[in-house]
Amino acid sequence: QVQLVESGGGLVQAGGSLRLSCAASGSISSIPVMGWYRQAPGKQRTLVAFISRSGTTNYADSVKGRFSISRDNAKNTVWLQMDSLKPEDTANYYCNLYPPSDALGHWGQGTQVTVSS
Repeated sequence: QVQLVESGGGLVQAGGSLRLSCAASGSISSIPVMGWYRQAPGKQRTLVAFISRSGTTNYADSVKGRFSISRDNAKNTVWLQMDSLKPEDTANYYCNLYPPSDALGHWGQGTQVTVSS
C-alpha cells in the first residue's frame, strides 16, 4: 500500500504559478490512473485532474488551459503545474488514485495553495 505525500503549495499572487508534487512511498507504475483533488474551506473535495499510466490526461473545466498534470513512474511522482492562478484556486490540494481510494495512506495531509488577489 503506497503512501502519498503532497508538497509544493504556498502563497502566490493572482497570475502566478506553483508546481505541486506528490511523492509515493512505493511504485505507482501499477496504478492505472492518478489524480489531483482540491478542497476549499466549507466545500467538498473535487477532482482537479487525472492522468493514466500511458499519459492520457483529463481536467476539470475550471482549470483547463491553466493546469497540467504529469507523472514519472520511475520516480514514483505525480506533479501538478499550475499557471495563471486565480483566487478561486485557493484550496488544500491532494493527490490520490482515480477514482480515489480511502485506503490508509492514500489521503495525505495535502498541500495548501493560497492565491491572493
